[in-house]
Amino acid sequence: MNYPFWDVPIIGSVWVVGMIAIFHVTISHFAIGGAFYLLMAKRKAHRENRQDWLEVIRKHARFFLILTAVLGAVSGIGIWFAIGLAQPQGTSALIHNFVFGWAIEWCFFIIEVIALIVFYYFWDRLDHKTHMAVGWVYAIAAFMSLVIINGILTFMLTPGATWLATAEADISNAPHDFWAAFFNPGYFPSLILRTLVCIAIAGVWAMVTAGRIDGHAQPKLKGEIIRWSTRWLVPGFVLMPIVFFWYISTIPDTQRELLNFGVDSAGQGAFTLVTRIGLMIVMSSATILGVIYFLGYRNPTDFGPGHGWAVVVLALLVTGSAEYARELIRKPYVVRAYMYANAVRAADVERFNVDGYLSDSPWASDAERARWAKMDKELKMVPVSDDAAAPSYPAIAKASPEDWEAHLKRGQMMARGQCMNCHTNDGYRPLRKLLLGRDRESVANFVRMLHKYEDGLSYAAYMPPVVGTEGEVEALIDHLATLVSPKAQK
Repeated sequence: MNYPFWDVPIIGSVWVVGMIAIFHVTISHFAIGGAFYLLMAKRKAHRENRQDWLEVIRKHARFFLILTAVLGAVSGIGIWFAIGLAQPQGTSALIHNFVFGWAIEWCFFIIEVIALIVFYYFWDRLDHKTHMAVGWVYAIAAFMSLVIINGILTFMLTPGATWLATAEADISNAPHDFWAAFFNPGYFPSLILRTLVCIAIAGVWAMVTAGRIDGHAQPKLKGEIIRWSTRWLVPGFVLMPIVFFWYISTIPDTQRELLNFGVDSAGQGAFTLVTRIGLMIVMSSATILGVIYFLGYRNPTDFGPGHGWAVVVLALLVTGSAEYARELIRKPYVVRAYMYANAVRAADVERFNVDGYLSDSPWASDAERARWAKMDKELKMVPVSDDAAAPSYPAIAKASPEDWEAHLKRGQMMARGQCMNCHTNDGYRPLRKLLLGRDRESVANFVRMLHKYEDGLSYAAYMPPVVGTEGEVEALIDHLATLVSPKAQK
């Protein structure tokens, strides 16, 4: 069925999901890396009998609890609401294939929350050995959440030939081979990459807490903790580039070519979107390295909370850019080679072209369907005149206003279902601006090109095909033409 479209003005549903996801990913990675940070710091403080360290670590644990168990959990629920509204068909496909994976992850999450609450609120009530054991329960449960979620996230870009073969054999929503989907080609490099990110982000957030220590009253303590925290970023900066190239080797050839073009064209001054994202990641990472080394490691007593929050903002930029790049290279799919970004499964394209995209839509009335069927049966698909803004049907020009309105509504429903997942009318990726200057003939040529979706089509690298009967496609053309040409309106 065609789910109802969630219309978010200006930014579109894609950025609602994106903004929540960037915030949640940063916190969720901190929830994993920060757990190991707390354990290692507490063990060091206990071994060296440093009560001053323990006081700082306890404050950091409180900050950690609020940020991860409250804001992290709320943003996690927010992602579920957002993706369920923005991409219900894709969400349904993931749930059907990974329902037991999600269930296992939720079990680990419950263990996380309980263990973290016990770890903080029983700080003085448990002996050191028991307290550390509780901390390890939390840390392992948090890491296992990553182990589960990573399989689902990487599946969307690299589902693998084995799973796709079973999906092609059975195009229903029934679950396919869980393990083939879970341990997909991108699973292990992504797991290592995200683990390194977790370790680095643990050090980044620790700098916020360490920056609050009075450098004049406790210069030695502040210097020790800040320098110790900066070392948590070293594994990431050293190993991430290596693991990144391993990860890139697992993505589809067409998308790797897109990345290569973005890198190669940078030297020619052609700053593609991929190039700009890459520059954002490199420059933000370099700035983090500079701030951490020159202001943190070399001058720890002068490192304040403002510096720490500045590093967090830069980390958000890096995280956001990396996640945006991951979404970009997955285009034009939600699940690579299985479901397009407009929620049309690859196996259903031909069926929609024959039976109609709106054929099983509950949002069209029987009267509207009857009117559309009559139009398709009686009217030929040729321009009325040489006027490029003219309606597509010969009889539409002479038809009643009701017929023309029904025709445009049909096109609007096509646009909402197949265009508005990635575009808005006037905001993010605005259709009106992208089509500006085009007459109806030009709009028609572009839409029909996406409808044919022939091999070698350059737009196929990031745009899904337009599906539907001839009548539906022509209605979409007329609707899009009305966005830029008042002449096309009846």
